[in-house]
Amino acid sequence: MEKEEQKERKPGEEGGEPSEASSEVEGKISRKPSCASLASNDEDYVGGDEEDDDEKRAVLLGPQIALKEQIEMDKDDESLRKWKEQLLGSIDLNEVGETLDPDVRIQDLTILTSERSDLVLPIPFVPDAKGFAFALKDGSRYRLKFSFTVSNNIVSGLRYTNTVWKTGMKVDSTKVMLGTFSPQKEPYTYELEEETTPGGYFARGSYSARTKFVDDDGKCYLDMSYYFEIRKDWPTPA
Repeated sequence: MEKEEQKERKPGEEGGEPSEASSEVEGKISRKPSCASLASNDEDYVGGDEEDDDEKRAVLLGPQIALKEQIEMDKDDESLRKWKEQLLGSIDLNEVGETLDPDVRIQDLTILTSERSDLVLPIPFVPDAKGFAFALKDGSRYRLKFSFTVSNNIVSGLRYTNTVWKTGMKVDSTKVMLGTFSPQKEPYTYELEEETTPGGYFARGSYSARTKFVDDDGKCYLDMSYYFEIRKDWPTPA
């Protein structure tokens, strides 16, 4: 039941990717490949080896440049200037400074379903007494929504990956390109497409998962392993 999602948005929309003119700018805003985990990164925790080629696919686009300098570059090129204004919006340069590295913080995950009230889970997850981060009802339709902030510099090609195992066997893999985001005080939100949990007696039980947020250079902003449960009914709200 493996699947791969790709979402496209117009330039300037939340999570949108740059237009054709932006490819010339991206060469000036890349970051060196690295991986900085904000949460647990235990391969054994999820019950199996995961083929992780994020760093292999890292795109080397050129030297790193502070955001203030990026804005000043090519200021005489009308098309590039307009694209930068569209991407950056009303950013306060006093908040940016001369920092080179973007800082992306994944704040929370919200589980959306018509069958119960929204469940907002701060990240990193806090497991319950049984060790589960959350529980889903079998055969139910739901959406996931992430909230995250971007500061210091532009993050290019931010993508979300999620892999799920049951009894040590991989049962689901999702990859979604979120897009390129500029720094701003207010958090971004990104809602994934609707999914349906597997139904029936044999679908119920404990699952392990690993969620990652990585950019074009292979820089990892969140690498989190956890357990969740699929059960007959939704848990009673606390």
